[in-house]
Amino acid sequence: MLTELVEHYGWEILDTAMRFNCFNTKPSIASSVKYLKKTQWAREKLEAFYLSRFKRMPRPTAAEREIPPRMRTFADGIVPREPMELTVDSILASQAKAASAYKDIQRACISRSQ
Repeated sequence: MLTELVEHYGWEILDTAMRFNCFNTKPSIASSVKYLKKTQWAREKLEAFYLSRFKRMPRPTAAEREIPPRMRTFADGIVPREPMELTVDSILASQAKAASAYKDIQRACISRSQ
């Protein structure tokens, strides 16, 4: 999985998307695998990225989000699509949009509680 992602996207895009130090400082498959084996949350984040961005599988339901990505199943007939084309700029724009939406939700929650 990691090899496929590196071959398709490269270390810079993976570093921007995942924000793992092993993808930034002297990245290699060996050091990244070592880190991912020790860090469950990072492994699950990368697996979710692989399924959603690289294989472009359907988004998980709320109940499925409780299950680690590698344990999720898909209905018969659902097949992976072409990988999403990503750039550093597109990832940064997406992250900025998500951060803005999160802030809006937080403000709305604070307003309701006052």
